[in-house]
Amino acid sequence: MTETESRDSGEPGPSAGKVSRVMVLLVDDQAMVGEAVRRALLSQPGIDFHYCSDPAEALEVAEQVRATVILQDLVMPTIDGLTLVRRYRANPATAEIPIVVLSTKEDPAAKGDAFAAGANDYLVKLPSQVELIARIRYHSRAYLNQLERDEAYRALRVSQRQLVEKNIELQRMTHSDGLTGVCNRRHFDEYIQEEWSRSLRDQSALSVLMIDIDDFKQYNDTYGHLAGDEVLKKVASTLQLNVSRSTDLVARFGGEEFALIMRTTPREGAFAVARKLRLSVQDLGLVHGRSSVAGHLTVSVGGASVIPSRDGSFLDLIEAADKALYEAKRAGKNQEMMYKGGSGQ
Repeated sequence: MTETESRDSGEPGPSAGKVSRVMVLLVDDQAMVGEAVRRALLSQPGIDFHYCSDPAEALEVAEQVRATVILQDLVMPTIDGLTLVRRYRANPATAEIPIVVLSTKEDPAAKGDAFAAGANDYLVKLPSQVELIARIRYHSRAYLNQLERDEAYRALRVSQRQLVEKNIELQRMTHSDGLTGVCNRRHFDEYIQEEWSRSLRDQSALSVLMIDIDDFKQYNDTYGHLAGDEVLKKVASTLQLNVSRSTDLVARFGGEEFALIMRTTPREGAFAVARKLRLSVQDLGLVHGRSSVAGHLTVSVGGASVIPSRDGSFLDLIEAADKALYEAKRAGKNQEMMYKGGSGQ
């Protein structure tokens, strides 16, 4: 059997997800004890009293009333008090609720067993009204403070996570080209400087590919700038999809020109990637009626690879790749070429 008595002291009741009042749950099979505790708390503001005489229902009642302190009888007919204490502690919903064990005698062994089982306090029943109320308020206040700290910590974690997510999104927006979604020229410049320094330190090959859409002006003139924007998006997406390493960076270099930075990639590897990218765009089959090369959209690719030296610069690497792109264009477009000058590898 369970009984509940609440008194309105003018204080606000618990809101959803928050307990603001002291919720006392007495679990005792003796009704006279329940009545004595009820009377002792009757005149106390801000305290709700709940009574459970059936130990089999105690755990469920503790969850339902959202107890801030449990007064648990030590000796009960079907389930002993220590077993209930262990069950409270094993249940996530009641694991942290303060438990005051009530016993008929001051027994050091029983007291030790109670604390070992998880009790927070031990009282010989029935204590004086002053002591009972003091213990109830002390344990409830500590529990409510802990709940508030936990809630504040959760709110802080949520806020921190949201801040991190917003910073990541802001960084993504700062680094991304607004039309195509790949990296922008600003991030390209930052990244190649970082990779040049790293490759110089490691003495590993660094490669750059420059990819330019063939006859893009004619495409825009024929199909319009909106169609041209869609083509830029599709080409950018195709390039990104065909780059397998997370360390490789695809960027929109400007207009219809894209660039790819590849770390630890020698000339042969860069040439293979250049061919793969060119063919992937060709395989899109985007109609280009005014193409000077084919009836569909194509790209030309120029690349360069170098092992950085202290007297060199990443600007030289970009210029070499751009020269290779120019040669690919001059040779008829829709092809890939690697720079063969003195700074190439």
